[in-house]
Amino acid sequence: MPTPDATPTDELALGDDLRAFVDASPSPGHAVAELARRLTAAGFTELAEADRWAPVAGGRHFVVRHGSLIAFRLGSGALGDTGMRLVGAHTDSPTFKVRPHADVRQSGYRLVGVEPYGGGLWHTWLDRELTVAGRVALRGGTTALVRLPGAPLRFPSLAVHLDRSVREGLTLDPQRHLVPVWNGDLGDEPGLLEAIALAAGVAPDDVVGHDLVLADTQPAARAGADGTWIAAPRLDNLTSCHAGLLALLNAPAGQRTQLLVCNDHEEIGSGSMSGARGSFLEDVVRRLATATDPGDPEAVHRAVARSVLVSADMAHGVHPTRAERHEPAHQPRLGGGPVVKLNANQAYATDATTGGWFRERCADAGVPVQSFVMRADLPCGSTIGPLTATRLGIATVDVGMAQLAMHSCREVASALDVPLMVGALTACLRD
Repeated sequence: MPTPDATPTDELALGDDLRAFVDASPSPGHAVAELARRLTAAGFTELAEADRWAPVAGGRHFVVRHGSLIAFRLGSGALGDTGMRLVGAHTDSPTFKVRPHADVRQSGYRLVGVEPYGGGLWHTWLDRELTVAGRVALRGGTTALVRLPGAPLRFPSLAVHLDRSVREGLTLDPQRHLVPVWNGDLGDEPGLLEAIALAAGVAPDDVVGHDLVLADTQPAARAGADGTWIAAPRLDNLTSCHAGLLALLNAPAGQRTQLLVCNDHEEIGSGSMSGARGSFLEDVVRRLATATDPGDPEAVHRAVARSVLVSADMAHGVHPTRAERHEPAHQPRLGGGPVVKLNANQAYATDATTGGWFRERCADAGVPVQSFVMRADLPCGSTIGPLTATRLGIATVDVGMAQLAMHSCREVASALDVPLMVGALTACLRD
């Protein structure tokens, strides 16, 4: 699936490319693999964390840590003298993770043991055709990405005739009710482990571990009366990974280093070696600062002080029938351009200077900008922006693309916003 031209004539072309990106990325590991594939096709080369690095000005590289990826184009100037322009996003979405002992048998059925990952709208997963995807660890220390063909899993609803109380509201116990069915219990017939081993091309005994998630099998699609909406799983936040990637590929090289970081585990608090609370970004920045200015012990601190991070995550578009849940003066529209997200209690890292800087960049690019704040009587979600700003001490602005049904199994956004977000992020990466 080739990446479209940087200036497509069809305003929906980038939306179609986003759909292809989402379809190729049923798990964080697959998202990283798709990012790496596209970066490699564009001339970027992979660096291993365990190797010595010797990047040169203009060098284009990427590095992977589990379900996270950092890609960069090294500027012509030393990091301490020029700073960096960074875009951040996350590769994970609410889903269900497969348990280590996943073979569950009850009531004549064979089921797969899972547990919720993140804060999903779990009722939206009922009665959908699902599969399993992710990373498996193999004997000998290697890993493989797998995605089972077809739709082997399903959460069947309970008929209303068997639970009349559902008319008063649906309550799902994740331990008892959210256990997907695999098949009838046919005794010794192969189950999930055997299917995973077959997909990896190994014997079942060679699978020694796994990070597997459930994924909707319905492809992303154009939607809406005029076909300008995108209906897809995992738009939060593969949309921002996709836009950040295209911005990095489109932005012209300059004095400043341009960097894209896509972290895993945002939906569960980012507390991991590959999450935004971990050292991944800081480790890479330190290595780049050392490479560009090896004689300056303050290079990292000077570089961060001259840098700006655009933390890109999705934003709540105003709901068509529940507008009262939005702050009346701040109701972003789908198709209305990037959304600057603010919170008085720093759930978002945007402040006057970073928000103003982003708006200026958008004005330079001819991109409209919207604003979002949460109602004062509702709690506000957060994202990687405040975490990264806290860890690095880097000036940060939180932005996003408006969407509906955030954390649903299938979300909605506008394809018209995709080129606007790409244009905004590209402008932010320019000198």
